[in-house]
Amino acid sequence: MRPQDVIRKKRDGGALSREEIAFFVRGVARREWEPYQASALLMAIFLRGLDQTEGLALVEEMRDSGTVLDLSHIGRPKVDKHSTGGVGDKTSLILAPVVAAAGGCVPMISGRGLGHSGGTLDKLESIPGFRVNLSIDEFIAIAERVGYAMAGQTDHLAPADRTLYALRDATATVESIPLIVASILSKKLAAGLDALVLDVKFGTGAFMREEEQARALARALIAAGRAAGLAIEALLTDMNQPLGRAAGNAIEVQECLAILRGAVDEKTRPVRDLSLALAARMISLAGIERDQTAARALAARALDSGAALEKFRLSVEAQGGDPRVCDDPARLMPGGICTLEVKAPRAGYVARIEATEIGLAIVEMGGGRTRVEDRIDPAVGFSAEAHIGDEVRAGDALGVVYCRDEAQGQQAAARIRAAYQISDSAVARPPLIKEVIVG
Repeated sequence: MRPQDVIRKKRDGGALSREEIAFFVRGVARREWEPYQASALLMAIFLRGLDQTEGLALVEEMRDSGTVLDLSHIGRPKVDKHSTGGVGDKTSLILAPVVAAAGGCVPMISGRGLGHSGGTLDKLESIPGFRVNLSIDEFIAIAERVGYAMAGQTDHLAPADRTLYALRDATATVESIPLIVASILSKKLAAGLDALVLDVKFGTGAFMREEEQARALARALIAAGRAAGLAIEALLTDMNQPLGRAAGNAIEVQECLAILRGAVDEKTRPVRDLSLALAARMISLAGIERDQTAARALAARALDSGAALEKFRLSVEAQGGDPRVCDDPARLMPGGICTLEVKAPRAGYVARIEATEIGLAIVEMGGGRTRVEDRIDPAVGFSAEAHIGDEVRAGDALGVVYCRDEAQGQQAAARIRAAYQISDSAVARPPLIKEVIVG
């Protein structure tokens, strides 16, 4: 079997056999396929697609390209959440300790931000000393002791995905639903999960801007996950504006700590509500409490009692971070930070927010990366005070920019101000959770 034979078959619209897909994935993982050959097949898949049998084979072969964790000795159900990402998307930092406090185990393999979306690992690294690069043995030990662990993908978990992800980014094949499904599920299945809840976002700040496109991705993920033996459900959620108030690494962790400590206001309530909704689905799907109402009540008790905060504290300690941030979140913000208000240009109602522009403004200040090797400034960001449906007067604060100097802040503020569209007539607030997809 030769790479060009497999490429030609898919290029011409043929269905690849399990053996051909295994040959491809194994060749990528072992560097036996040249990058240009792998790229050619990725483009053929992008243009021709994969049927369900091919898609499942790609998921399972990518999962098996490296180590598959065995967590069977942990006497708790293993459940995780995956989000397709967005501006201010920070629910993992709340729901993981909530589910752990409720009796689950959350072995979360997380990612870094790229493009306009922040990454969970970058947020965690704003905690002084917090280590996200764990060995497999460390990861398993922390997950067992604390109830959850958060770490980056190692060279041993789904290694074919690391190579293919970089090639997809460089060859404009990122949007292929079969390739997205294989990338997400191969890593989650390699982590030894029993159940997975998906947060698939749509809107101006999401990877999938169109709702129907996001719904198609959710259904494809559920179909492939179930075929691979995983209990899986999805929430379709709105990402047409920043989630909650904070967007930026350190201030997002501060917002999560405020919620874990019981301090919630009108602007941060959506973060709490979505975190609890996802946690309840995780608790139910994992079999801890099957009834959805009871699962929601259990999640809320874990949060409101302070048990989730204590799990977060244990996690910070276990991964080398400074646990004092749990009692004094101001420790997360270093000195030398300037703040600058972004003011409404006129009176009216916030009708639309181009959330991607907010994310990109933060990236330009150093709060995100355009290349994998870029360094992150955890202190810069944006605190949104006005959301869709809010009435504002001319000069009211749409939000506050956190920056290193005034020139940097003025540039970000101008971009963010332009992202807000203000209308003369009242605008309805969009529902945060649009749909629950269970199959």
